[in-house]
Amino acid sequence: MIGMLLLFVLMGSFAGFTSARLYKTFKGKQWQRCTLLTATLFPGIVFAVFFVLNFIVWCYGSTGAVPFLSMLAVLTLWFCISVPLTFLGAYFGYKKDPIEFPVVTSNIPRQIPPQPWYLNPVLTVLLGGVLPFGGCFVELFFIMSSIWMDQYYYVFGFLLLVYVILAITCAEITIVLCYFQLCSEDYRWWWRSFLSAGSSGVYLFLYSMWYFVSKLNITGVVPTVLYFSYMAMVSITFFMLTGSIGFFACLWFVRRIYGAIKVD
Repeated sequence: MIGMLLLFVLMGSFAGFTSARLYKTFKGKQWQRCTLLTATLFPGIVFAVFFVLNFIVWCYGSTGAVPFLSMLAVLTLWFCISVPLTFLGAYFGYKKDPIEFPVVTSNIPRQIPPQPWYLNPVLTVLLGGVLPFGGCFVELFFIMSSIWMDQYYYVFGFLLLVYVILAITCAEITIVLCYFQLCSEDYRWWWRSFLSAGSSGVYLFLYSMWYFVSKLNITGVVPTVLYFSYMAMVSITFFMLTGSIGFFACLWFVRRIYGAIKVD
């Protein structure tokens, strides 16, 4: 657990560098806001939820509450190490040249023709998360059993294989949906690619609801709130992970197909 926490803190420099260069590539103007959100948005949500849950557990006198000094240490790691590293990485990211695109785009947005029903944004976003979730939901059962039912988990090698399958599935489904979208002359692929793969986090939360009803015997308001709050944080993390994989896969795909165009 300590190793994961330190890894997350030290990876702030890579997060700042990547977000800054992408923001510069997409011609963003408010770079200070981008860097600040990179450093504080996701960690802030997780820390705020965890702090509230820990306070509730502490009020009920549970021995599972995290001590105040440990919470203060985590907060110190965040603000004194992670945030400065994020700004440092963003500094070098903005100094780098933006990612070059193989063709010149017009500054005037092109009119998008009416789209067929099967390319409805809501439908494609919901459809895009089915296959990535389907590739890992069997292993998800054993992971949740080890977390919530005190069962041992041994097959970490198979877990790595499932993660690779998840990443490949996210990339493939978003590339296919992006291809159909571009064929229909809809160039707005960036947010849809992120949401299409990231919607698997919604299915993860729905699965946690089914697991709660069918497998667990949790009674009381506080344990129920703890369960769904922790699973909501896990689902948000899963959403951002799969969404990022889908976005970068589509970015690579778009640059490749337009790089193959011969312009006379």
